[in-house]
Amino acid sequence: MKETDVQKPEGILPGHIALIMDGNGRWAERRNLPRIAGHKAGEESITDIVRAASEWELGAITLFAFSTENWNRPDNEVEFLMSFNRNLLNNRVDEFHERNIRISHMGRREKIPPSTLKAIDNAVQLTRNNTGMALNIAFNYGGRPEIIDAVRGLCEDISSGTVEPGEVDEEKFRSYLYVPQVPDPDLLVRTAGEMRISNFLIWELAYTEIYVTEVLWPDFRRQNLADAIREYQNRERRFGSIQGE
Repeated sequence: MKETDVQKPEGILPGHIALIMDGNGRWAERRNLPRIAGHKAGEESITDIVRAASEWELGAITLFAFSTENWNRPDNEVEFLMSFNRNLLNNRVDEFHERNIRISHMGRREKIPPSTLKAIDNAVQLTRNNTGMALNIAFNYGGRPEIIDAVRGLCEDISSGTVEPGEVDEEKFRSYLYVPQVPDPDLLVRTAGEMRISNFLIWELAYTEIYVTEVLWPDFRRQNLADAIREYQNRERRFGSIQGE
C-alpha cells in the first residue's frame, strides 16, 4: 500500500498532536550505520507526517526537533542536526507554504547557528499569514526553560506595572509561553517505546492523552499516525471529572 492510500481516520480527530521523534540512533545502529544515518532516514517520516496531518485537516502538530539537552550529544552529531534541520526547512518550506501551513518556532534562539536560525526565521516569515494547520518546530526547546522564560517575561511586566499580580491566572500565564495561540495537545505520540515526556511541553501536556509505540521514528508513517489517532478515539477524556458528569 502506498502511503497516500492510507485513509483519514473516521470520527473526531485530535485537534493538536505533539510528537517526540525518538529512535533514529537505534534505527541506524541496528543496520550498523552511523547515528546520523538514522536522522537522515527520519526526514521522510517528518515529511509524510506533516503532509498527512495537513491533508487530514488537523489543527496543529508540534515536532520535538532538538531539545536543550541535545547540546550534550557528540559535537559531530550536534553539527549534523543543525545542518539537517536547516536543510529540511529550506527544502520543504515552499511545499508547506503551498499547503497553507503556518510554521512557528518554539524554543530559545541562543546557541542556534546563524544559518539554521535564518532558515527558521525565513520559514516563519514566509508562512506567517497562512490559515491552515499550525506546524510548531520545537528547536532548542525544553519544557522547564519555557516555563522559566514565561516567568521572566511575566515578572518583567509586573515590575513595570503592565500587569497586576492579581491578574495572573492560568490563562494569563499561558500568554507568556512560546506559542500561546495554539491549543494544548490532545495527543502526544512518542516513538521507540520510551515511557517518558523528556522535558517536552510540561505545561501544555497537563491533560494530553499519551500514545507510545515501539516503532522507531524512521519507520513511522501516516499509517502509524492513523493507528495512534484511532487509539486516542477509543479513550474517554474526563479532565479530572467522573465518568458521566
